[in-house]
Amino acid sequence: MNYKTLLVHMKLGSDNRGLLEVAGDLAGRFEAHVIGVAVSQPMPPLYPAMQTTYGAGMPSEDIVEVDRNATERRIAEVEQSFRAALQGRAASLEWRSTITRNSRSQYVARQARAADLVVTTPICAGMAVEPSQKMNVGDIVLYAGRPVLLVPPGTERLNLDTAVIGWKDTRESRRALADALPLLQLAKRVVIVEIAARQDISDARRHVGDVTAWLKRHGISAVEARFEGFKGLEAEQLDALARDCEAGLFVAGAYGHTRLREWIVGGVTMDLLLQPKRPTLVSH
Repeated sequence: MNYKTLLVHMKLGSDNRGLLEVAGDLAGRFEAHVIGVAVSQPMPPLYPAMQTTYGAGMPSEDIVEVDRNATERRIAEVEQSFRAALQGRAASLEWRSTITRNSRSQYVARQARAADLVVTTPICAGMAVEPSQKMNVGDIVLYAGRPVLLVPPGTERLNLDTAVIGWKDTRESRRALADALPLLQLAKRVVIVEIAARQDISDARRHVGDVTAWLKRHGISAVEARFEGFKGLEAEQLDALARDCEAGLFVAGAYGHTRLREWIVGGVTMDLLLQPKRPTLVSH
């Protein structure tokens, strides 16, 4: 397995340099084709900010046209930065973009049909993100049908000295681990852990032992983290372990369930999606 096509989701009005640096690194390692994607949502005609920006009294249809033209220019600028950053680092480049009133996350997820891996930046607390760029990253993960690599703001490179796998004996974890194989095969050190209550430690050790043996058959020597029983929030435990291991990559399954025909992301997954402290690969 290899990542022959990367889908890089770029946001307008954001600093995409770290995202592009990671994408360029991956493209070079895997000799991959890279598809850049940008999507924006037009402001409603009567949105107050539009009157402030374009002047009170301007006809609504004129405001819509001016806003669309401005957005198209910004998309063109983002495309230019995408091509400038990745030219010569990827096997080839492609660009896709749209302005739509429909779901922006669904647009990105649908483009994933052409890719092996989606690379995007999560919206973390404190980030200044304009309304036209806000979207539910969880929707991308749940609907893309592809692994998603979340690159936190400020990340300058993908450090594969140590990768940590947060294991849970679910189909989502099995899917994530299979999807992460190309990266794990590049990692110098792989650590796997299942957070378990004290009475479940024996079962957890058996699960992790099976996964460690499976990884070894793929040429990956993984070590098991020490089990001390469940203490506190699971997300906090996983973060503490990754921090102690100085992990440059975290791998986990994205868990969900149906409620009124909508996918709801589980608590641990939501913490990983919204506040990742390091590049995190998740799959559903």
